[in-house]
Amino acid sequence: MHPAGPAAEAIAALWWVMLIAGCLIFVLVMILLVVAFRRSGGEGGGERVWLMGLGLAFPMVVLGALLAYGLVIGEWLLPRDGADVVTVRAEGRQWEWRFSYADVPGLVTDNVLHIPAATPVDVEVTTLDVIHSFWVPRLAGKLDAIPGHVNVLRIEARAPGNYAGVSAEYSGPGYLHHRFTVIAHDAEGWTAFVAGATP
Repeated sequence: MHPAGPAAEAIAALWWVMLIAGCLIFVLVMILLVVAFRRSGGEGGGERVWLMGLGLAFPMVVLGALLAYGLVIGEWLLPRDGADVVTVRAEGRQWEWRFSYADVPGLVTDNVLHIPAATPVDVEVTTLDVIHSFWVPRLAGKLDAIPGHVNVLRIEARAPGNYAGVSAEYSGPGYLHHRFTVIAHDAEGWTAFVAGATP
């Protein structure tokens, strides 16, 4: 889906690695199945080597490597403290997203999230009513908005542009239209947005 940020790129890479590894395991199992059916009924030690060595050990090694890789990617995706991080609060409700900006007190936008491009943004995700899910597929993974709780998702757009966001959790009739837009500004555009928002 054409990732446009580091988190989305890491998730896309993880997906491709898992797909390739799953295909390798599937092909190996099919080869073992064909070999098992083509062998004669006589006893021999060869089958044990094939079944134990390739039928069990290979998938376990591949799945273990995938688990380790997935845990590393998951740890890397967690928000970290940093001097250049912008903080935004995303508040889900039926049927809109309301965004407020820590750097600009009093500024609120509905269904449009403004962020600076090439800068990490911590989105504090919460909701007023039912569970929603905040997701900008080209920038990061999705994160649930839970009533009374704040979850933090780090997003970053490598380049200025508009990115579609959705609520990816069924939360009642009307959720299909529960969408928003992320506008990533260049440095000059972000400065103008912040300056225009301050009285």
